[in-house]
Amino acid sequence: MTSVREGGGVSSATGLDMETEGALWAIARAHPRIDDDLIAAAHRAFAGQLDGSNAAARRARIAHMTAPADPDRA
Repeated sequence: MTSVREGGGVSSATGLDMETEGALWAIARAHPRIDDDLIAAAHRAFAGQLDGSNAAARRARIAHMTAPADPDRA
């Protein structure tokens, strides 16, 4: 967080998930005018990585995309 808030980028191979990396890159792109909402989003993304909710949401999206089509819904 410190690096991106100071205008740096996101280090590679950090173990951060895509949601957290994306939130950090949004901060880096916004530098020097970093909105508080971007900081809050990064905190939420990191919390989601820690509690597993980011991974659960990603698995649900993948399951939805790969589910067979329901012929009754066509």
